Amino acid sequence: MRLRSIVISLFAAVAATGAAVAPASADPVVAAGKYVALGDSYASGTGAGDYGDSGGCKRSANAYAQLWADANAPSAFDFVACSGAVTSDVLADQVGALTSDTELVTISIGGNDAGFADVMTDCNLGSDAACVARNQEAQNFARTTLPGRLDGVYTEISGRAPNARVVVLGYPHIYQLNGDCNVGLSETKRAAINSSSDVLAEVVSARAGAFGFTFVDGRPAFAGHEICSAGDWWLNSVTFPIDESYHPNAAGHRGGYYAALSAVA
Repeated sequence: MRLRSIVISLFAAVAATGAAVAPASADPVVAAGKYVALGDSYASGTGAGDYGDSGGCKRSANAYAQLWADANAPSAFDFVACSGAVTSDVLADQVGALTSDTELVTISIGGNDAGFADVMTDCNLGSDAACVARNQEAQNFARTTLPGRLDGVYTEISGRAPNARVVVLGYPHIYQLNGDCNVGLSETKRAAINSSSDVLAEVVSARAGAFGFTFVDGRPAFAGHEICSAGDWWLNSVTFPIDESYHPNAAGHRGGYYAALSAVA
């Protein structure tokens, strides 16, 4: 297989981009109401293993949504997030799980719409200048086109689950800058990719806030555990299966996303 084909496969599922907590008690104190988990590969748990019979959606038993459901015993739990999803997939295939009695909704979405899979491909194959330019292109899309797409999803969630608490989880920085990595992408490329995570956080948090949703910032949630950090990495670097590269691993879902979600829901 040619190099470009391999790299494109590697990053096809990328969505662009705290201390570990103890395992939750098996005996939750209070049962929660209905919970629906929507979104892309960062929501489904691609990269965290243990996917059961979820097929290409790669819904992990280690994903933050499943961890929260295990700890809180919701009256019903619909885990419909799917690897590779964009906003139109959420509207077509996922929001049908929402009902008027839904009490909690979580969602991670937007990175695939903005084309950050292509960003990662171009940064791995191209020059520093090409990587920076491609990130700028994706950032422009995120600022100009993504808000309308997010509004469409958030409007549908509000209409179908008007009484639900909605928590929107953002994407982490992929890299610790000036970190411990001596090989791989240049520091210029790593900084450009992290800047795209910053733009995503800016856009997603603003639109979530406009709907009265709670935004959980993935950047502080994963701080100190990015690729190239001195601590345990909560994101996979290049790994196999190849589509799980550059996604949170099981430790990242528990110590990063689940811990942050538990603090607000």
